[in-house]
Amino acid sequence: MNRENKMGVMSVKKLVITMSLPMMISMLVQALYNVVDSIFVSQVCEDALTAVSLAFPAQNLMIGVATGTGVGVNALLSRSLGEKNFEKANKIAAQGVLLAMLSSVLFALFGLFGTKIFFAAQVEKGSAIYNYGVDYLSVVCIVSVGLFGQVIMERLMQATGKTTLSMSTQLIGAIANIILDPLFILGIGPFPRLEAKGAAVATVIGQILAFIAGVILNERANKEINLRFSNLRPDLKIIGDIYKIGIPSVLMVGIGSLMTFFLNKILLSFTTTAAAVFGVYFKLQSFIFMPIFGLNNGVIPIIAYNYGARKKERITECLRFSCLIAVSIMALGTVLMWLMPEQMLRLFDAKDEMMELGVPALKIISTSFVLAGVCINLGSAFQALGKSYFSMIISFCRQIVVLLPSAYLLSKTGVLNNVWFAFPIAEVMSLTVTAVSFLYVYRKIIKPISFPENTEKKA
Repeated sequence: MNRENKMGVMSVKKLVITMSLPMMISMLVQALYNVVDSIFVSQVCEDALTAVSLAFPAQNLMIGVATGTGVGVNALLSRSLGEKNFEKANKIAAQGVLLAMLSSVLFALFGLFGTKIFFAAQVEKGSAIYNYGVDYLSVVCIVSVGLFGQVIMERLMQATGKTTLSMSTQLIGAIANIILDPLFILGIGPFPRLEAKGAAVATVIGQILAFIAGVILNERANKEINLRFSNLRPDLKIIGDIYKIGIPSVLMVGIGSLMTFFLNKILLSFTTTAAAVFGVYFKLQSFIFMPIFGLNNGVIPIIAYNYGARKKERITECLRFSCLIAVSIMALGTVLMWLMPEQMLRLFDAKDEMMELGVPALKIISTSFVLAGVCINLGSAFQALGKSYFSMIISFCRQIVVLLPSAYLLSKTGVLNNVWFAFPIAEVMSLTVTAVSFLYVYRKIIKPISFPENTEKKA
């Protein structure tokens, strides 16, 4: 247990690649099965596709609570391991599991009592979109235990540098989902045709399988932490520390869900197809953004560990290298959106109207990708260093203060294409605020780092 973890000694560039690449691959697979969901749902009808798109804000909030809790656990656990405080690390891991289970109960209650209210606030009650949406969202919320369990198990492995194991659990869930989607959505062979509800059933089965795999791998292969039932008793100090880091991340996703909900309302004032286009965009952009989030998941424990170990040079090198990777991926994404928008939309059985609305949407929104990549990457430093509230403030300003009002005002021109320009406008503001915030964090936290007494700085 006294042996130095690889996060403190391995070459930083090699470490970033070995820590992040498995998660980037698994995130790509997750993006794939999100897209597969919508591809098969689009074969039912456009109303079903629109319903799944309108369900996104609530579903995304659930994912945000899971990943936000995971961010707090990940950063605290990595920092404790860097400080060689292994008993505290075990307690943090157990409290993370406890919080995941409690969160799944909360969203199960929403699935039982809140989904009809949620859809009635967007579309006419009893309409096809309403019925498809309630069918889909109620299942993914009521059976959310797999999602929360899967995420926390993955974060425990990521915090100790076992990203390949984390990737394997995500692959299990994603592959199961991809296989089951057409069976349950379209009713192939002995499987019932459940349409939109079938996509939800396939999703929760995949999540539960990934959760089970995560439990097994943590028990057998993750020897740096030891999950014990005695540590499951609520520890308010540790829970508070987890959410001090994680709540801003949860709120960021919540802000995103709120933005999506009201932007859908703006788009529905034009046509339901516009909302479907926005949903398709989110599925497609996940192929570009998910690898960046995977990169961040690998970078956060590296920064947190080396902050705990007081190794400033490794922190700054990690940030520089990961930012270069993020910008490169985002630039590639922009090029693809401009060169292949028609081919991407045809994956979702796009008819003439969706094609007409979707092509300019993809091109306009993608102009902001590179700026977003820089912002997301620098946000990993805020999370790892316990300053997640900077990310929350930036997200609030970007989506609520700038993007939504811009979209609303641009919608008043009566031209749908003008609404999409709200995205690059908001991203320019986001980059400006992110850069100022990062300079503050660098000067106050990273730059003053010094080695503890009697610790010899390595060349």
